[in-house]
Amino acid sequence: MTNTAPRVRFAPSPTGHLHIGGARTALFNYLFARHAGGSLVLRVEDTDRERSTSEAVRHIIDGMRWLKLDWDEGPEIGGAHGPYFQTERLDIYSKYVAQLLTSGKAYRCFCTPAELSAKREAAQKAGQPPKYDKSCRELPAKAAEQRAGSESCVVRFAMPETGEIVIDDIVKGEVKFQAGLLDDFVIMKTDGMPTYNFAAVVDDYLMEITHIIRGDDHISNTPRQILLYEALGFAPLPKFAHMSMTLGPDGARLSKRHGATSVMEYKEQGYLPDAVANYIALLGWSPGSTQEIFSHEELIAEFSLERVGRSPNIFDTEKLLWMNGEYIRKTPPAELFELVKPYLIEASLIADDMSAAEMAYAEAVVALEQERLKLLPDIVDATRFFFTDDYAYDEAAWQKIMTQEHVPEYLAVLKDKLAAVEPFDAGSIEGLLRGQAEERGIKAAQAFHPLRVSVSGRMQGPSLFHMVEVLGRDRVVARVTRAIDLLK
Repeated sequence: MTNTAPRVRFAPSPTGHLHIGGARTALFNYLFARHAGGSLVLRVEDTDRERSTSEAVRHIIDGMRWLKLDWDEGPEIGGAHGPYFQTERLDIYSKYVAQLLTSGKAYRCFCTPAELSAKREAAQKAGQPPKYDKSCRELPAKAAEQRAGSESCVVRFAMPETGEIVIDDIVKGEVKFQAGLLDDFVIMKTDGMPTYNFAAVVDDYLMEITHIIRGDDHISNTPRQILLYEALGFAPLPKFAHMSMTLGPDGARLSKRHGATSVMEYKEQGYLPDAVANYIALLGWSPGSTQEIFSHEELIAEFSLERVGRSPNIFDTEKLLWMNGEYIRKTPPAELFELVKPYLIEASLIADDMSAAEMAYAEAVVALEQERLKLLPDIVDATRFFFTDDYAYDEAAWQKIMTQEHVPEYLAVLKDKLAAVEPFDAGSIEGLLRGQAEERGIKAAQAFHPLRVSVSGRMQGPSLFHMVEVLGRDRVVARVTRAIDLLK
C-alpha cells in the first residue's frame, strides 16, 4: 500500500435494508475518515446471489444519503479501486485462489454435504470440535486438479496447525486466537463464488484499506483474515477496531420487537436525519464531556476510536425521541414548514397550491407549534384546529372548564371585547384577559382556559395569546360564539 491518509470501508451485504447496527458502522467509519482527512469506500458485498437484491442496494444507498454519510469511492461515484460490487470482481478472486492453490496454502475439497454432516456428527459424539477433518488436504495437488474437471468441489484454506494469532485491536486491546482451534475454512464455493472472509481480504488489500472498523460479531473472522493476508503476501496489515454490539433495553440483540430497526423507517416516522445520526454516534462512543447534541461538523471534529467503549450499548427509543424534539426546535421555521408540509397536505389541512396569505398563515401556525413537536407527523394533530372549524372538544376539558358557573356570562362579555380590541395581537389579548381576571376577581387560569377550550377544543397547546393572534379575530369570535351556543 502506498496510501498514507487513512482509508476505511463500509461493506454491507444487500440482503435487506440498512439497519441501525449497519448505520452505526457506516457512521463510525465516516466520522473516522472525515476527522483524519481520509477516504471512505462503499463496497457492496453481494456474493450471496440468492438473497442479494437491487432493491436492498437502493435502500442502503438511500439510507446513507439520508444520514448524510457521503462516500469517496463506490457505487454511483466510481473510483480508482473498482469495481465496487463483489460480483463484478470474480476474476480477481479466481486469480488469488489460484495463487494459494499453487503455493500449497489452499486445496480442493470434494467432500459432499452429506459426508461433511456425518463428519460433524462423529466429531461431536467423540467430544471434539465439529470442524473439518482435513481429509482432502492430503490429496496430491495434481490428482485434485484432475478431479476438479469432472467433480464439484470447494477450495479450502490450509490453516497452520500451530501458532497464535494476536490482534492488537484499537477498541478491545490485545485479543489472541490459537490457530490449531480453527478449521480449514472454505474460501471459494462450488459455484465459483468467494466466501466472505476471502473476498473481504482481497478487496481490503486492493482497495488499500488501512483501518477496518466493524462490529465485534466479526472478531472471530479476524484471525482467519490475518492468516489470509500473510498467505497472500499482502502487507501491511490493516488496523482493526471492533465495536461493541447495540442491544435493546432488555439486553437482547436489537431487533424488530424493540421498535423500528431500518434507518428509512425512522425517516418515515418523522425523525430528522441529523437527530438519528447524532443519537447513533453516542451508541458506544463518548465525547469525553456531558454534551449530547452535536452538529454534523462537531461530530467529525470530536470523534476518535480511542473513546469507543468496549461494553455493549443500549438503544433507547425514548432518548432518540427526545433528541429528535431538540433537533426540531433548532430547525429554522421556514425549513421546518417544508418538512411538515407533506403531512399537512396529506391530511387535507392545507392545499399544495396555497395563496400567499394562506402560506403565511400556515407558516405562522407551524412556527407556533414548533416547540411542542417530537416527530414531524405530530404537526397534524397539533394544528388541526387551526385549519378547520370541524374539530372535537376534549370531553374532559369541556367538563372541567366550560361547566364552571362564571363561564357563560364571561364568554359573552369576552366575545364583544375580542371583537373590538385593537390591535388584535398577543400583547393586547394578554392585557384584555388579565384585565378581565382582575376585574372579576378570578384567577388568571379561569380567564384563560375558557377561551382556549372555545377556540381549540383542548386545554393544552402553544401560548394562548399568540395562538389567538394567529387564528385571527374573525375565527376567534365565531368560535367563542359557537361555544356560547353549545353552553345554552
